[in-house]
Amino acid sequence: MYKLLVVDDDSFVRDTVIGNFKDEGYSVSGAGSGAEALDMMRKESFDVMLLDMRMPGMNGIETLKEVRKIDPELPVIIITGHGDIPTAIECTKLGAFDFLMKPPNFEHLFLVVRNAIEKKSLKGSVDKLNSELNSSLESTLGRSAQMKSVIEQIKRIAHSDYSLVIKGETGVGKTFVARVVHNLSRHAAQKFVTVDIGAIPETLVENELFGHERGSFTGAEKRKSGLFESGNGGTIFIDEIQNIPPSVQAKLLRAVDEKKIARIGSEKEIPIDVRLISATNADMDKIMTDGGFRRDLYFRLNEVSIEIPPLRERPVDIEYFCEMFLSETCDELDRKKHHFSEEALQLLKAYKWPGNVRELKNVVRRAVLFSKDFTINASEIAPLLKNDKRESKSFELPVMSFKEAEIYMIKKALKTTGGNKSKAALLLQTTYRTLLRKMKEYDILL
Repeated sequence: MYKLLVVDDDSFVRDTVIGNFKDEGYSVSGAGSGAEALDMMRKESFDVMLLDMRMPGMNGIETLKEVRKIDPELPVIIITGHGDIPTAIECTKLGAFDFLMKPPNFEHLFLVVRNAIEKKSLKGSVDKLNSELNSSLESTLGRSAQMKSVIEQIKRIAHSDYSLVIKGETGVGKTFVARVVHNLSRHAAQKFVTVDIGAIPETLVENELFGHERGSFTGAEKRKSGLFESGNGGTIFIDEIQNIPPSVQAKLLRAVDEKKIARIGSEKEIPIDVRLISATNADMDKIMTDGGFRRDLYFRLNEVSIEIPPLRERPVDIEYFCEMFLSETCDELDRKKHHFSEEALQLLKAYKWPGNVRELKNVVRRAVLFSKDFTINASEIAPLLKNDKRESKSFELPVMSFKEAEIYMIKKALKTTGGNKSKAALLLQTTYRTLLRKMKEYDILL
C-alpha cells in the first residue's frame, strides 16, 4: 500500500483529496502546514507528497526546499489555485514532479501519482542494480580509489558502441573488464569472441580473423568463417594488438571503418555489426613511432580507453585480495580460517607483483597449502616471491602449479604417515573426507 502525504492548510480540500485517494486504496496522511509535514517526514517515509503552494508560515516553495533536505528522492506534486509560470519554473528547478491547478481532475491526479510512484520505483531498482554491479565489480577488480574510477569508466563506456582499448600489465584483469563491458552492452545476448593475437602464428592471423574460401590457398579444402563473421552481432576482443602483423592491419582498418569484411579468396563483402575491444600491455606510442603499428588503425581502435593500474600501486587492493584469496583457499581445502601475520602482510604489500592479481592469488594459495599452522608468517611468504632478496635458496619446493603442489603435499603426507589417511589429513590440516576427495580427483593411489 503506497503512502501519500497531502499538505494543504484548507481542511476541506485536504480531506477531499485524502478521501478520494483512500477510496483508491492508498494509505494517506494529511498535514495543515509545511512545518507539520516536515515533522511527519522525520518520523516516517512517504511515497508521494501532494503540496499546496500558498499556506500560512512556510509556503510551498519554502517547504519543498526543506523536503529536499530530508528526502531528495520524494516525488512532490504541487497543487495550487494560484499558478503562474515563474512559480512553476522555480518548483521544477527544485525537483517538483508536476505542477497542477486547483480544483484537480482526480482521474488525471491519480494518473500523475501512479506515474510518480512508478518513476521512483524504477529509479530505486536502477540504484539497487548499480549498487549490486559496483559491489560485484569491486569484489573482482578491487576497492581502491583507482579501481572505483575504472569501474565508473566501465559503466559509462559499456552502453556506447565506441571501440575500446584496455591498457595494463599482464594479470591486471583486462580480459575480465572486456567481458564486463560486453555484458553491459547491447551486444550482451550475442557472442563474446576472444582473439589472442600473440598465440596465433603470424601467417594465420588474417585467416583466423576473416576466414577463407575453398581453394583460396593450398590446403583450403572447404570454406571457413573467420572470427569476425562467427562473432557477428556480438563483441570481438583482440588481445595483444601490438602483435597484429602489418600485412593484416590495413584489412582490419577497412573492416573497422566500413563495417564489412571479405574472406580470403573472395571479393564478396559481408556486413558486420560488432563491438570491438582491444587490449595491450605494450607502449603503443613507441611501437607506432618505430613503424610497427599503423597510427590510423590505432586511433580507430582507441576511440576510448581504460587503463588499469598495476597492483603495486594499489596497496588497499593488495590487502583486500590477500584476505579474499585466503578465505577462498581455506574453504577450498576445508581448513579453518588462516590469517597473515603483520610482518607477512607488510611483505606482501611491499612486493612489486609483476604478475599482478594473478600472481598474488597463486602466492596466497601456495602459502595456505604449505602453512604449518593458522598464522602465515613472513618467513613462509618470502620464498614464494620471485624477486625478493630474502628468497631462500634452500627452499625445497620446486616450481610447480597449485595442482602439482597439492599432489606433491598429499603424497608426501601419505608417505610420512605410512599410508594412514586419517593421520595424513591431520598433517595436511584438512578433513578425512576432503583428503579422500582430493585423492580421487588426482588419482592418487596407495
